[in-house]
Amino acid sequence: MIDPTARSLTPFGHAPVLVDNAGMKRPLASKLPHVGTTIFTVMSQLAAECGAINLSQGFPDYDGPLALREAVKRYIDTGFNQYPPMAGVPGLREAVAAKVLRCYGATASPDTEITITPGATEAIYCAVTAVVQPGDEVIMFDPAYDCYEPAVTLAGGRPIRLPLLPPGYRIDWQRVADSITPRTRMIMINSPHNPTGSVLEADDLRVLAELAERHDLLICSDEVYEHLIFDGRRHESVLRYPALAARSFVVSSFGKTYHVTGWKTGYCVAPPALTAELRRVHQFVTFVGITPIQLGLAEFMREHPEHLDSLPGFYQRKRNLFVAALAGSGFRTLPSAGTYFQLADYSAISELPDREFAIWLTRNVGVAAIPVSVFYEQPPAARYVRFCFCKNDDTLREGAARLAAL
Repeated sequence: MIDPTARSLTPFGHAPVLVDNAGMKRPLASKLPHVGTTIFTVMSQLAAECGAINLSQGFPDYDGPLALREAVKRYIDTGFNQYPPMAGVPGLREAVAAKVLRCYGATASPDTEITITPGATEAIYCAVTAVVQPGDEVIMFDPAYDCYEPAVTLAGGRPIRLPLLPPGYRIDWQRVADSITPRTRMIMINSPHNPTGSVLEADDLRVLAELAERHDLLICSDEVYEHLIFDGRRHESVLRYPALAARSFVVSSFGKTYHVTGWKTGYCVAPPALTAELRRVHQFVTFVGITPIQLGLAEFMREHPEHLDSLPGFYQRKRNLFVAALAGSGFRTLPSAGTYFQLADYSAISELPDREFAIWLTRNVGVAAIPVSVFYEQPPAARYVRFCFCKNDDTLREGAARLAAL
């Protein structure tokens, strides 16, 4: 069984060894020696082994819209199964441009500023790899999603991880300014934020724009949860701010927006010069995404723009259901402002470190969660776990009932 107590796990019991033609053995030096199986895989596997309710990994337990699924099947059945253009199916890039204009009042050229990628993670990797040179510094904020640092490291850059402290998880912009050096190349932001559910506000984007212009910095903005934002808030996309958009890669996800995470399809919006560099890398990573999925998404986006408008209310109701079901329990929640994740402080229940508590919770209570410390370089003393509420209502009620019984 995989050991879920490790932050990152290696599939080898020792350093791997290469054997040359003469039979000589030499160690294989890993470029990511501290990286192995992600915590999401570990906790999902443990949940399956224990028969636990999986509120850890962020995927829905319901399907995407029927019309979308039928469209993809129709394209498969009518012969659209060969390579699409490297940048993505033109109709899907046009649909993204229309969405960007509708949602953010920004114009983006489908030909030179929008690239379809097999998932947001690939877009982030290509963006970082395209512009970060050896020795460059990249500022990111802890708790940080786990694909950021490896991308920077593989590019030869140096991650500079600044903490977001509970309970508000706000960016300390003075600390950011103090951390910028002549080697700083990029700032990576994520809003709505995984795992905390915090969101950036207009003032945050204005300060970011000023710092980026003053120091000639690039931005990688992870906005995969852009449409999952609650309580009447407005998503402050980088695309709303022309001066900031002019130096940014903005990454989003069809999987999150249309409840089809397994389709692994996302996109990046960036100005022409940055898009050209991203595509130089993208063409040698995956080259293209899946043709019928792209065509089905393009058709659904054209015919059902109202889907985006329904998402905040859809997920806010699920958040409220889950939080209300935990009211009066030993867990203390601050309702998420965005994403489909909810943090819970368990300090009134246990003194176990969060990784040990997540394992105990899965094995003994039958509910799997993600320990928040895995997203940090230097975890704070607070005791939080992350629950995922993109689940059927009955699943959320049963999971919350088990948790509230503690």
